[in-house]
Amino acid sequence: MKLLSQILHPENILLDITASSKKRALEQIALLFENNQGLERAAVFDSLFARERLGSTGLGGGVAVPHGRIKDMSTPCAAFARLAQPVLFDSPDGKPVDLLLVLVVPEAATQQHLDILGEVAQCLSDDKIVASLRTQTDATQIHRLLTGDSIDT
Repeated sequence: MKLLSQILHPENILLDITASSKKRALEQIALLFENNQGLERAAVFDSLFARERLGSTGLGGGVAVPHGRIKDMSTPCAAFARLAQPVLFDSPDGKPVDLLLVLVVPEAATQQHLDILGEVAQCLSDDKIVASLRTQTDATQIHRLLTGDSIDT
């Protein structure tokens, strides 16, 4: 999980946030990117929501990977959010989502974007990791789970 470890910073991990809908969850994450990376909140939200209109980024099993491209952005960024209560996300299995790994990449980062998405999909297909993401209370340990660093469970 080399790529994810370069773009997911521990301060971009939100645990047990309250969001009443997919839109509200994405708004909170856009605000996080604004506060921590200096990205314009509206640009992040618009990019993520536009991608959702093309088709849900819900993977199933309560997991989603919202992602978008940002004009004039220089390097990719990631965030992880665990919702206090799952929200509907139009996932293929119809189940609501409580785990979101969000990616924003430069507009021209086509191959890099695909490589990061592939790495994330591999990580989030591991049932043990997903179960730990739901129960772990320490953001540092969540970061280690997602980036492939060793973790004491």
